[in-house]
Amino acid sequence: MPNRLRSDDPRMTETTAAKQAAKWLAEAWTSGNALPPLPAEIAPTDIAAGEAIAAALVEALALPVCGIRLAPGPDGLTLLSAPLLEPRMLRVGAPIAMASLRHARISAGMLGVLAEPLENGMPVFSALHPVIDIAASRYGTPPADASHQVADLGGLGFVLMGKRWIGALPEESEARIGLTGTRPYPIRAPLAALMRQAAAAASRWGGLPAGSVLVVAGLSTGSPPVAGQKWSAAIPPVGRISATLS
Repeated sequence: MPNRLRSDDPRMTETTAAKQAAKWLAEAWTSGNALPPLPAEIAPTDIAAGEAIAAALVEALALPVCGIRLAPGPDGLTLLSAPLLEPRMLRVGAPIAMASLRHARISAGMLGVLAEPLENGMPVFSALHPVIDIAASRYGTPPADASHQVADLGGLGFVLMGKRWIGALPEESEARIGLTGTRPYPIRAPLAALMRQAAAAASRWGGLPAGSVLVVAGLSTGSPPVAGQKWSAAIPPVGRISATLS
């Protein structure tokens, strides 16, 4: 792992600590090895510190960002925002190697494509898509606090995108996800309110250009996914999506 400074080292500013933590995370992202607990002197202590690490991680990975993803935190209730890396957004049907994902979690979600730049205010979408979100973690032990999950890009795994739907953003839906052939219980999802929350988060992160995306995950969740399973999700009226995990 990268060399680290002592907590009493005068060079250990907040920016330096964020960059050091990002180096640890970047190594785990690129190698696939489990990340041990971050040293106390560089570990995030709040959401703001986690976001600073996430921003530094994006720079360290040097991968394009295509939008902002809003997903449940460790408590399953609080929604956390983080940049969405373009290589992690895939069309449904693309192979997903579950062996490469640690502590995988699956949920139904929705993706909106921005029709115009987002800075402040309500987003305007050119299209909506149902998604299956597969969250993951670079940590050897799943983070128990939100700041560590945010630092790890919000637990980003892969976002599988279904067919495009053209229509006004629904106020709400009854989201479902389950193994194909089962009848999962629908969960009420306030889609418009969640997309407003995602837009506000994107504005706080610095805004997004037209063509970027907002993703809201966790509308309905399933049991831990494993290779060989086929999952199906529905976000009416936006659409349905099915994916086979490899």
